[in-house]
Formats: sequence, C-alpha cells, structure tokens
Amino acid sequence: MKIGFIGLGNMAQAMIGGILKNGLAAPEEIYGSARTAETEKRIKERYGICVTGDNRKTAEEADIVVLAVKPQFFEDVINQLRGIDFGKKTIVSIAPGKSLAWLEKAFGAELAFVRAMPNTPALVGEGCTAACFGSRVSETAKDAVIQMLGSFGKAFEVLERLMDVVPGVSGCAPAWVFMMIEAMADGAVAEGMPRAQAYEFAAQGILGSAKLLLETGKHPGELKDMVCSPAGSTIQAVRVLEEKGFRGAVTDAVIACIEKSRSL
Repeated sequence: MKIGFIGLGNMAQAMIGGILKNGLAAPEEIYGSARTAETEKRIKERYGICVTGDNRKTAEEADIVVLAVKPQFFEDVINQLRGIDFGKKTIVSIAPGKSLAWLEKAFGAELAFVRAMPNTPALVGEGCTAACFGSRVSETAKDAVIQMLGSFGKAFEVLERLMDVVPGVSGCAPAWVFMMIEAMADGAVAEGMPRAQAYEFAAQGILGSAKLLLETGKHPGELKDMVCSPAGSTIQAVRVLEEKGFRGAVTDAVIACIEKSRSL
C-alpha cells in the first residue's frame, strides 16, 4: 500500500510516524510534498520517505492520497491535481468543514472520498480520529484507512452528520483540557508548589483519570463519587466548581465549538 501526503505539517508527520512505527508501510512506500523544499528536506531526513516536490507526483504514486493542507489551500491543491486518474485511489481529507459533497463538487467527480478529523495528541501516538466514508470507498479501502488512522491513537467511524460534533469532544478539546491543567497548576503554585512540578501533577492526574474511565467503563459520575468522601476536601472542590458554573461552561464551550464547525 502506497500512501501520499500532500502537506507535511504536524498532523501529517504524526500520521507518518504512526504508520512507520506500526509497519503499515515502508518509508519507500510513503510519498510527500510540501510548499517549501526546506520542509521536504527536513521530513525526508527524519522519516526517510520519498519527497516528490510536486503534489501531482505524490497523488499519482499513491493508493491513498491524504490531503493534509489547511482548508484555505484546498481549492488550489485540487486544481493542481486535475486530470489525474483517481479511479482506484482513496482520497482522505483531514480539513475541517469540507464535507464529502464539497469534495465531490470540488473534484468534479464521484470518487472514493474519506473525511477524517484527528486531534493534536496524535503527535504523541494518543490521537482520537473520527472518519466518515463516501459510498465509493470499498470495504478493503475502509479497513486500510481505519488501520492507518488508528496507527497514531484510536480511530472510529461515525456518520457524517456527526463530523461537526467531533471537534467539540475531541478535535478541539485538548485546548480546554490544557486550560484546565494550567488553572489547576495556578492553584498549586499559589499554595507554594513549583510550577513545573504543578504541571506534572495536574497533567498526570488528568491522564490517569481518563485511563481509569476508559479501562473500567464506569460512568464518570460514579468515578467522581468514588473520590468524594463524606465531609472531605474533594466534595468541597466539587461544590465550588458547581457554584461557579463549571459544568455549564464546558457544555456551552462544546456547543459553541460545534456551531462554529458547522458554519465553516
């Protein structure tokens, strides 16, 4: 299986790293092109993949073509690819706001399109990626794409109508998780803990909590109650968070994110 990346930014690099680590493709089976020769040189030195210097060449060589450029560059890139026979290829877009129907219209043909939404934890192999598939994607190609997307974390197939919901709980969620870590650390620093140590405690606490939820399958409310001893310090902190509207603020932030995604 040959995989081509048009765009070699952070997300493409995370995907390439996962693919190579899991042996889904050899370096010589991965092609890539970027806007600058400097980027291509750096990626080639780091991963040993084939850099082409040409988006058309990348697409022509690959069985799976990953469009990993920013949304504002999509139309220019697609124009560069006109005339290529995509009949037996699968095209994966990781840009927000670009629906399967939009891709079909932009390419001017009914091709095997996949819409995917990874998130930045993919950079450390802990990504959470949602994907929806066009009607022309074969089961074999679908399996290959899910395997590829799962090489840098977890990958899930969702209905396309939920793709704009995904940023609210996964794609953009790291931003407010980092805000929470920062706020937790601020509180610890205010009480005397060195900042670097406070970040480690807060981050590990969130990492461990997430793992506990995923591995036990218990309801988050049940896990919260396990920590809240009667007349203890935890329930006092929970009381303050409820008084300050923590739960409602997070819910509103998620909905605002989803609404913005739908407007793109």
